[in-house]
Amino acid sequence: MAENKRRWGFVIEVKRCIDCKACMVACKVENAVPHDKHRNWIGRIGPTGTFPTLGMKFEPGNCMHCDNPPCERVCPTGATYRREDGIVLVEYDKCIGCRYCMQACPYDARFVHTEGYIDKCTFCVHRLDAGQPPACVETCVGGSRHFGDLNDPTSEVSKLLATRDHYVVYEEAGTGPKIFYIS
Repeated sequence: MAENKRRWGFVIEVKRCIDCKACMVACKVENAVPHDKHRNWIGRIGPTGTFPTLGMKFEPGNCMHCDNPPCERVCPTGATYRREDGIVLVEYDKCIGCRYCMQACPYDARFVHTEGYIDKCTFCVHRLDAGQPPACVETCVGGSRHFGDLNDPTSEVSKLLATRDHYVVYEEAGTGPKIFYIS
């Protein structure tokens, strides 16, 4: 039997996000992201409910590391590429800053780095390759962010997806995002 290849992804429990932004701070520090830029974010949904029982929902996000990434298809230099495990990365020295990938991304997950290249979430690939989780997962105060191998049925993310209703953002775009949300 052929060995399954890893396919990394997130499962985010929306109800557990408290908008503390620890994930954003951890990402900035871990990846030396310029102070006015972000590789990840917290979206606000709401208010929810009806008066007097009102609430807010928060939807953490980052690059979706799509199975069918439009950013890769439009990159004229090949700077944007997918690793064998599905992580979408940018080879910074090949990037000419043309912004085609930014226009192609339906998730608005990329930005122009102060040094001129396009930047985005990398799933903290340097940590992952060293056997550590992404910094945003490790620091998530509410336990909202889960990370693991989507091809491993025993992984936490696979178990959550098998037992809980979930959705992806902009499913109609056909990108095959690897960030799944449980509401």
